[in-house]
Amino acid sequence: MDEELRTLTERLRAEAGGSAAFERLAATDDHDVLAGVLTAPGQPLWARELAAFRLGTAGDRRAFEALVLLLNHRDPPRCAAAAHALARLGDPRTARAAAALATNELRVAYALHPVRLLIELRAPEAVPALITTLRRRLRPQDPYRRVALACVEGLGALGDPRAESVLGEALAHPALAQAAVRALARIPRQGSARGRIPGQR
Repeated sequence: MDEELRTLTERLRAEAGGSAAFERLAATDDHDVLAGVLTAPGQPLWARELAAFRLGTAGDRRAFEALVLLLNHRDPPRCAAAAHALARLGDPRTARAAAALATNELRVAYALHPVRLLIELRAPEAVPALITTLRRRLRPQDPYRRVALACVEGLGALGDPRAESVLGEALAHPALAQAAVRALARIPRQGSARGRIPGQR
């Protein structure tokens, strides 16, 4: 059992009160049984999460919809587990869904894990979504600094020149400035001016 599955299993076992139903679901290797939990009415959230995580990490795309819902949950451990499973699912819809969640201003409080998933996937949707999300976080008194910082760090990791402008704007924000300098330094220089940190000669 890998560490992510172990952590999730321990958390959900406690949530389920150590029930026999939980132990049966945790022990089964039958994907049809797990998928049935995702469509059967009246299933508790712990059961749906356990089934979706196990199917997702096994590459079974029947878990996709449930994992996307969990990725945007108000409970950070559920979001983190869903992101882990989606990164391993291999479903071509994942990056588009993560980008939609990361850029949804009505759900920005829960955007951290969609942002981190986009960075891990390194999909074409990642850079435009991170730029959009970061630019919105540069408003005065924006409370979502963890989301902004994740975007800055992610754009540095992705190293795309399209991020230079918004990263330059982030330099003016003390909470982001150091990370923005590091991110800009990771973007490949293209010509004499491109990639230069503002103010640098």
